[in-house]
Amino acid sequence: MPKNLVIVESPAKAKTIEGYLGKDYKVTSSYGHVRDLPKGDKAIDKENGFLPTYEISPDKKAVIKELKKLAKDSDIIYLASDDDREGEAISWHLKEALGLDDAKTRRIVFREITKNAIQNAIQSPRGIDLDLVNAQQARRVLDRLVGFELSPILWKKIKTGLSAGRVQSVAVRLVVEREREIEKFKPEIFYKITASFDVGNKKILQAELSKRFKTEDEAQKFLEACAEATFTIKDLQKKPTKKTPAPPFTTSTLQQEASRKLGFSVSQTMTVAQRLYEAGIISYMRTDSVNLSQEAVDSAVNEIKKEYGDDFVKVRQYKTKSSSAQEAHEAIRPTNFAVTNPSADRNGTRLYELIWKRAIASQMADAQIEKTTATIDISTLEDTLTASGEVVKFEGFLKVYLESTDDEDENEEQKGMLPPLSAGQELDLTEMNARQGFTRPPARYTEASLVKKLEEMGIGRPSTYAPTISTIQKRNYVEKEYREGKEREYQILTLKGGKINSKTQTEITGTEKNKMFPTNIAMVVTDFLVDHFPNVTNYSFTAEVEQKFDEIASGMKEWDKMIGEFYSEFHAKVETTENIERADVPSSRELGMDPKSGRKVIARLGKFGPLVQIGDEEEDGKKPQFASLRQGQFIESITLEDALELFKLPRELGEYEGKPMLVGLGRFGPYVKYDGKFVSIPKTDDPYTIEDERAIELIKAKEEADKNKFIKTFDENPDVQVLNGRYGPYIKVGRKNVKIPKDKEPKDLTLEECLELAEKTPEKKGRYAKKK
Repeated sequence: MPKNLVIVESPAKAKTIEGYLGKDYKVTSSYGHVRDLPKGDKAIDKENGFLPTYEISPDKKAVIKELKKLAKDSDIIYLASDDDREGEAISWHLKEALGLDDAKTRRIVFREITKNAIQNAIQSPRGIDLDLVNAQQARRVLDRLVGFELSPILWKKIKTGLSAGRVQSVAVRLVVEREREIEKFKPEIFYKITASFDVGNKKILQAELSKRFKTEDEAQKFLEACAEATFTIKDLQKKPTKKTPAPPFTTSTLQQEASRKLGFSVSQTMTVAQRLYEAGIISYMRTDSVNLSQEAVDSAVNEIKKEYGDDFVKVRQYKTKSSSAQEAHEAIRPTNFAVTNPSADRNGTRLYELIWKRAIASQMADAQIEKTTATIDISTLEDTLTASGEVVKFEGFLKVYLESTDDEDENEEQKGMLPPLSAGQELDLTEMNARQGFTRPPARYTEASLVKKLEEMGIGRPSTYAPTISTIQKRNYVEKEYREGKEREYQILTLKGGKINSKTQTEITGTEKNKMFPTNIAMVVTDFLVDHFPNVTNYSFTAEVEQKFDEIASGMKEWDKMIGEFYSEFHAKVETTENIERADVPSSRELGMDPKSGRKVIARLGKFGPLVQIGDEEEDGKKPQFASLRQGQFIESITLEDALELFKLPRELGEYEGKPMLVGLGRFGPYVKYDGKFVSIPKTDDPYTIEDERAIELIKAKEEADKNKFIKTFDENPDVQVLNGRYGPYIKVGRKNVKIPKDKEPKDLTLEECLELAEKTPEKKGRYAKKK
């Protein structure tokens, strides 16, 4: 029997570590947290220093029983959860739940799962750091208090089932405020001048005017002045510049770059990174430090020398800007730089490659670039045109990696080399264009750019970004969506051969890919919280709370006092909001009168989402008409005209095979009704504009799917069917779904076999069945 027991959080981690320790060590897993605050208001004793009561989670009782047995038979128990506040709290909860004796309990930490790191950790154990535990406890208790007291108020005043949270409400506010900035934005028109010159040898020089014109008239006058002009190279400047690599990844920068380069969501990045960490491939993935250990730097340098040569090496130590960052921790990096192709799945390999390149590039030489700028004189005007190009003289870190950016304009291809030019050279104008452009509104957040914003504001920490982003989507405050752009016309004036032509062209603008859109609920809840709980949604206050958690973690502040300071003011606000009338919460808006019926038109939050209604039963005694809002419509900004448009459904289309088609909007979205059946209209189609041809296409697709759905039916008992489902074939007997055993061929099943299998299948309990 092994004398030593090592407890980690996950089975994957246990498996990796067990390979590094000898037969004297048994490595097992607690499967994450083992204790938590119970549901209800008895979890925290507000009268006695906010003392929390913890209970073993029901799904962890068997785990605790097994761990107690193993601990009893062991001489030394090593608690080896992650090296952060949450990990420290897991170790403390384990110690308490298992009733471990201090004399035989050790806490060990490591930032990577390698043989060296694990053996070093075993050689240098410590006790549990109660300051770190208290910082985590403070976060958990404070978040429970806020959620527990705020959520019922939102239920009473706005809508049942809503929730609020200290960090999630701030994240939602950011998305809501950005949406309102976009709504208010009025694009301004400008004209940008570009020119092409033929410089011989089939080479073209592209140049542009640095200033922009506000009107078509100004642009026209500029082109007219250029029609008779001579163009000469006035000045030619070559300037050496350099590019420096970005630091190695922190949690936040990894989430941003994996989103830009790999299209990963924030939670996907963390799941994949967790797997790489637990397999011993990368260092710990929750960090806000850009620091690399000397051992890691040496390993990276060796790899660079081997692959690219000594000239490509430049050792750097990065310092984190954030005051709360723990420099003792490291940035995210490979545990072994010599590994370029780890044994991982496709996403793991792609993320590892990104981490490897970023960490390697951070220790590589600057890229040496020669930038050439040609200033072009216009004989008829004082303005000058500029052509610029660059040539990479020495690749340096660019040989491996270049960081992406959220700005699409900056993300264009690198400017190439200019053709051979000389000062005083006369240029032959091929074409000059004045293209109409429009200023752009602020960009909507992506998951990653929202994380970046939260980090910049000091809100949240590496362990909280992914859960926050997931929570606000799960709670239906924010939707991550792809939205089609709209067609827009623009003017282009072209000077060619001394003549100016004008033409109108079209472009698609405003396409949004995986951007964060607030829901109507988000807007109503945000306004309510900002009005009545300013400290919960105040950016600087939320950042200050994070700093206080840091102070608790470093032993500078007592956690219960910190909670007390927050709670006294917060609870007073909770009590005053009890007096607010539901009618005073702006969750509905009167839009005007319906010209047909003369009844009032209202936009409001309904049980199943935002809607508009014609009429008010209390006022005119007649049942109102209802219509759901369309994607991208908001209660606060919808117009009467837009609202009335929504009542055009249901609308009749033509006929298909002699039967009418009808487009309607139901609780589960838009549909085509045909021959008594409902066919869903996908998000990519607009029910208000869908035409007969497309509706027939959807009906045919549904008929085809239904045809493939039936494997076998029985005339003598139509209630029994063998069907093709989402997860494979199954038997349907009345309302009961029955699994088909692996040794049975679905198409060969007899009616008797189907009924026998149904008999053996227990009835499924209802979703809301009461517990005895």
